[in-house]
Amino acid sequence: MSVQPAYRGRFAPSPTGPLHFGSLVAAVGSYADALAHQGSWLLRIEDVDEGRRVKGAADSILRTLETLGFQWQGEVLHQSRRKARYQEILDRLLARGLAYPCGCTRREVEAVGRRGAEGWIYPGTCRQGMPPGRRERAVRLRVPAATVRFVDRLFGAQCQELEREVGDFVIRRADGFFAYQLAVVVDDLDQGVTDVVRGADLLHSTPRQIHLQRLLGAPTPRYLHLPLVLDENGRKLSKRDLAHPLDPGRPLEALLAAWRFLGQPPPEEPMKDVKTFWAWAALNWNPQRIRREGAR
Repeated sequence: MSVQPAYRGRFAPSPTGPLHFGSLVAAVGSYADALAHQGSWLLRIEDVDEGRRVKGAADSILRTLETLGFQWQGEVLHQSRRKARYQEILDRLLARGLAYPCGCTRREVEAVGRRGAEGWIYPGTCRQGMPPGRRERAVRLRVPAATVRFVDRLFGAQCQELEREVGDFVIRRADGFFAYQLAVVVDDLDQGVTDVVRGADLLHSTPRQIHLQRLLGAPTPRYLHLPLVLDENGRKLSKRDLAHPLDPGRPLEALLAAWRFLGQPPPEEPMKDVKTFWAWAALNWNPQRIRREGAR
């Protein structure tokens, strides 16, 4: 009889600007879920793409989270400090023939590839070796003709045919940075993450991550993808747009707004501070109340 590992969740913001309401919704959902399971909650700064990092943003996010009463276990993990670990995994995949160098430019892929749900599907030009005269630009993971299935705790059964819908995808980019898909899988593996609670914009990426987990012999976490907060034009809020930054002077109001967005009924009695809120939230969190669609 297998023993279920203790719950380990995480929140992983990108330091591209101050924490905004959309990110707070993901933080509240992941933290409340960890508290309700009496589990641990980790904090990770996803700055693997150092070109998008805004100076001071990571510290600003940490200060805001502390003001809002979030308490994480252990040190904060920074992806930008883990390049050697990512390279180790990349070398292992290359040695096993599971990944290969690619010399194609984005324009070349667009010229002959098919349009997919999240960009152009790679046509396999360099799959059997780069054509003469090409130099290595990126590294791609070799995707089989396989179907990945998993059950999301909110969106239910999910199914994706990797080869047809995604194709061989990049795990090290042409600019030298490691791709999110590789970094997030390695981080979750190394941190022992059992439960991933994050925005629904990453739902389509999950089968790629599950495929990579299986190649590395890593366990697959349980997934709960939360509805997105949208701006006035129906687009996901972005820190890069400086959209709707949180007011750290009104922490309890922000927490209750995120709580209501996630379909959770407000407390019957007024909350006196954030510590009281989180003690109450741990006992009253119910993911079954979350609606699937996003809201403005």
